[in-house]
Amino acid sequence: MGNCCSDENGGHSGVGGNGAYAANQNNGHNEAVDALLKSRGYQGLYSHVELSLSATGLRDRDVLSKSDPMVVIYSKGRDGSLQELSRTEVVPNSLNPKWITKYTIAYHFETVQNLVFRVCDVDTQFHNQDVKMLKLEEQDFLGEASCTLSEIVTKSNGSLTLDLIRGEQSSAPTHAQKSGKLTICAEESVASKTTVELKLRCSELVSKDLFSKSDPFLVISKYTESGMMIPICKTEVIKDDHSPKWKPIIVNIQQVGSKDSPLTIECYDFNSNGKHDLIGKIQKSLSDLEVLHSTGSSANLFTSAAVGQSSQNKVLKSQLFVDSFFEKTQHTFLDYLAWGYELNFMVAIDFTASNGNPRLPDSLHYIDPSGRPNDYQRAILDAGEVLQFYDRDRRYPAWGFGARPIDGPVSHCFNLNGSSDYCEVEGIQGIMTAYMSALFNVSLAGPTIFGPVVTSAADIANKSLMKRERKYFVLLIITDGVITDLQETMDALVHAADLPLSVLIVGVGGADFKEMEILDADKQRLESTHGRVAMRDIVQFVPFRDVQSGDSVLQALLAELPSQFLEYMRLKRIQPT
Repeated sequence: MGNCCSDENGGHSGVGGNGAYAANQNNGHNEAVDALLKSRGYQGLYSHVELSLSATGLRDRDVLSKSDPMVVIYSKGRDGSLQELSRTEVVPNSLNPKWITKYTIAYHFETVQNLVFRVCDVDTQFHNQDVKMLKLEEQDFLGEASCTLSEIVTKSNGSLTLDLIRGEQSSAPTHAQKSGKLTICAEESVASKTTVELKLRCSELVSKDLFSKSDPFLVISKYTESGMMIPICKTEVIKDDHSPKWKPIIVNIQQVGSKDSPLTIECYDFNSNGKHDLIGKIQKSLSDLEVLHSTGSSANLFTSAAVGQSSQNKVLKSQLFVDSFFEKTQHTFLDYLAWGYELNFMVAIDFTASNGNPRLPDSLHYIDPSGRPNDYQRAILDAGEVLQFYDRDRRYPAWGFGARPIDGPVSHCFNLNGSSDYCEVEGIQGIMTAYMSALFNVSLAGPTIFGPVVTSAADIANKSLMKRERKYFVLLIITDGVITDLQETMDALVHAADLPLSVLIVGVGGADFKEMEILDADKQRLESTHGRVAMRDIVQFVPFRDVQSGDSVLQALLAELPSQFLEYMRLKRIQPT
């Protein structure tokens, strides 16, 4: 769920985040470090959610007694395949069981996690067997229910009740028979909310550069069961300093495992070619770091012995100090969902002439008769299938820009549904239908201008804010071209950064998207015409061509949304009650 760590500015020192963005001159360095860590296995933050199950009104399949139900939990892949995750215990003689066995699952915001729950009646002769050893084909099927994990966690009470359906395990309405109800309750683990804020510094670092001091940064890694090291956190890069003091970093204890789990802290000298030089390292747990802080002591860095040499590590004069160690509980994204917050999806589509004639197969807007989605459709579906669960009424503002509606001038923000009065459509399919209809009811024109659609989205977010609604807005802009109103768009985004709004931009086609990277603000925050600097970075950009075949277009962008959401809440001091 976004970054694994956050600094006091809301997450910018986290792995995969923007990294110490106040020091603009170093952001290119931090971006390069992020790429390195991701190549070493960093996956981002997630929350552990504990699922509890109960049922009512189960069918009685036993002659002389009531059913003895057990639940089998599966994950369901995109291809419909099922993978078993867990089994509950058997509850004897009960049509209204409450199972004690709970299942803990990692919740990833950016992924649609489909779950299937199958209830079966376990034959009496198998009651003494371990449930893991039971052959399911030898048990009586009572019914099944399906949902996504998002559907459960977005309920205000974290509880979802579903009909159990049976009848040859068919989902066809004509065959489906209701066989009781299944209730799934989700509770976020306390470890997901427990963090440690660290202020680290070093002294007497060894110089790795011939003509200057080192540019040091720290990487904190944990060990997997197989012994591999996985990075969980980093500091920013500090230039030319042998006694660096890094900004605070926040380590999520869930990511570590526990305060006693062994960690490796490596100190590197940054190199622009990506081959960073290891200065030294230490191996300590969070508990060890807490002792260093409480006693005011330090730990010497060391380097490992070279292969074929003595097994003794070389202890360095370089030392690590822990200036601050503060354990606290932070509000999570799921806390705000439980408090009633929604994510409202909005979309803006590029209808400029550079997309090509929609009636021709080489057009980016071509609608394939086979049903294969074009890049615009794929981006809408990828974002929509994730975000739809976080919007209660599923009515989405949808605009087009860069086209000439029938008998009108070129518009840089027109309602996709053709209405002059309202911009909303019903559901993701409503967006798709309005998009395909608009293709043949407008004339593609130009140029590529973002300012008006950003302003329209900001207006909706501002009106919601004035009404004190618990809503956060996500605008998806899909474009093929080079933006021509860069400064005007920057002005609109600087204003929007104060509002509950994030902007995802997907570039389709082969255009030069360098100016989109400016809007992404990875190297420095956006600045308006009047010199006002954006309160936070709200833009994420990805070129469609960079997405690997089979991957979600927006998965990497969506993964950052909870972090942006939480940063806004912290900056505005909004806390769930």
